[in-house]
Amino acid sequence: MKSKLFAFAAAIVYILPCTSQAQAATTQEGVFTAEFSNPNIAPSHWVLTLRRDGSGHFHAEGAKDGVPVKKIGIEVSDEDRDVQLSKEFTAHIFTLAQQHNWFNETCESRAKVAFQGWKKISYSGPEGQGSCAFNYSQDKQIQELGESLIGVAETLHEGARLELLLVHDRLGLDREMEYISDAAKEGRLRELIAIRNILQRLAQDDELLDRVRKRARNLLASSGG
Repeated sequence: MKSKLFAFAAAIVYILPCTSQAQAATTQEGVFTAEFSNPNIAPSHWVLTLRRDGSGHFHAEGAKDGVPVKKIGIEVSDEDRDVQLSKEFTAHIFTLAQQHNWFNETCESRAKVAFQGWKKISYSGPEGQGSCAFNYSQDKQIQELGESLIGVAETLHEGARLELLLVHDRLGLDREMEYISDAAKEGRLRELIAIRNILQRLAQDDELLDRVRKRARNLLASSGG
């Protein structure tokens, strides 16, 4: 009995250093965080965290009472999921963080601009840490970064809607896929690779409308998936 207890204790001692080493490695890699808030739209608040390899996590709060939604029908509740973005997109973000002193600068423009939603971008890593918030930035790179991140969040939100519709309203997928296809062409959706799994499921489901499957295949091709 004593020998078994000793072996179990030894296993714990072995596992704990490995766990701490993994946590330290994540810290050494650096983490980018984007947070968005706008009480007038849905989702009204979301947070996206990313590591250098494109892996990360997305959390969004569902529509609040009294907040107008863009669409009718099924609405997505709170979202909480791991994500994988392209290495190219993620590398661009971390390059901008370095070029902008890890966001230790003023991002907000002094010009009076209509409210677009508050964006807070942050970096934390071995090189340094910092954050800045803005509604609109006169720095073209920062403003475009904010817009692209909103596009990523919209893509993830649409992916969640597709998952719900596949279960609860398969006919509603036709209209949803039409919207996603148009939004992707117009550049309002970014990083379709992040919803590759649900697009593959739609493309391979013989019980869905041909239009839905075809649009799913086209979106997969455009995303490199």
